[in-house]
Amino acid sequence: MGPRRGPPIPAVFSARLKGDENLFYSTHSFETVILEKDGAIGYKPEPAWYIARCLGVHDLVIKGGTVVDPSQSLHKRSDVAVLRGQIEALEADIPADQGRRVVDAQGCIVTPGLIDLHVHVYPGVSHFGINPDVHCLARGVTTVVDAGSSGADTFDGLRRYVIDVSATRVYAFLNISSMGMVSPQIGELEDIRFASVERAIEVCERNRDIIQGVKVRLSRVIVGQNGLLPLQLAKRVSEAVRMPLMVHVGATPEPLEQILAELKKGDIMTHCFHGGQYGILDKQGFVLEKAHDAVTRGVIFDVGHGKGSFSFDVAEKALAQGMVPGTISSDLHRYNVFGPVYDLATTMSKFLLLGLPLDEVVAKAASTPASLLGMSDKIGTMRRGAIADISIFNLEEGSFRFDDTMGKTRYSQQRLSPTCVIKGGKPFASSLPVSI
Repeated sequence: MGPRRGPPIPAVFSARLKGDENLFYSTHSFETVILEKDGAIGYKPEPAWYIARCLGVHDLVIKGGTVVDPSQSLHKRSDVAVLRGQIEALEADIPADQGRRVVDAQGCIVTPGLIDLHVHVYPGVSHFGINPDVHCLARGVTTVVDAGSSGADTFDGLRRYVIDVSATRVYAFLNISSMGMVSPQIGELEDIRFASVERAIEVCERNRDIIQGVKVRLSRVIVGQNGLLPLQLAKRVSEAVRMPLMVHVGATPEPLEQILAELKKGDIMTHCFHGGQYGILDKQGFVLEKAHDAVTRGVIFDVGHGKGSFSFDVAEKALAQGMVPGTISSDLHRYNVFGPVYDLATTMSKFLLLGLPLDEVVAKAASTPASLLGMSDKIGTMRRGAIADISIFNLEEGSFRFDDTMGKTRYSQQRLSPTCVIKGGKPFASSLPVSI
């Protein structure tokens, strides 16, 4: 007499349950069949992942890499097991035969999937837009935040045609200008009528699962004759929806001190190391006292490298005075994706050149932005049960050229180079051997 079965489903594997020689399982995608126990035959539905966990079989095993996970203060050689799209284990040695897929990461750095807090990924609508899967996910960034490409009148398109269809996890800061960053000729806040507080609040409330805050760009070419009025309007939205404010600075109509005075704990000042007028250094090269005060009260200083917003000279002077950015982001977009930014890993490499330790650099591009997004238990970490977003890098040795946006060049002896990215437990792009 054979066992009772449901509809035939191809078996993933069959094995005896460890510790019970009389219990034999054949696991399928949605059921487990008990073939024999003490002479009795029966059927018990059980998800295949549960039995896989009992048997020590994983969907993916990453072997031989050095895990750098600042969220757990980890920096050690460790294998990684992934099951059902989640981190299952970090152990010194996980046998390769326990993985349905195995990634050979010997000699590589294994980190949580990177999080880029400032990108522009609305191609075809924003003149800045790039494809997030091609330029972010394939380069080790599993989560991005579109920083104001869309406003209240254009956000629905960003959600439908980019966010909902991309493999990259995409969140957004809503531009206070309802049209967003559409035209390269006209600043989105030259006509203040586009800064509709009511419309911005309505769209934020309707899309709380995606929108993470409010963005305002304050350069004179953006705001025209409106001064800091757009900042005040964006602040009203931020306070009404209880979300942070991200402020783009550089060549602003008023000194930085006036802008910083308006920012509260959790707000973000992006382009913190730009080399233009009204930066964080005074005329003598000292960090503004108001900048130190802002960091002390919890304002986040974000790098936001971009096409014109990162100066080696400013960064070196600021770092020497203890002004360390809270987050490292790329401001990756159409005009810098082929240099000088290229990708987030290149921006991170510049901070290795500037003297920040690898663990701190990874934290500022993984665990810290995850915390700002309120997702530190799910992304930016490799704790057991977290989403299995994983980036793997070579820390290359040699002589590498890095350019800022002010015409200055530095050379470094090391560079982070993405070699494999895993999104939700599945390899997306890899130059490493992946056995099946």
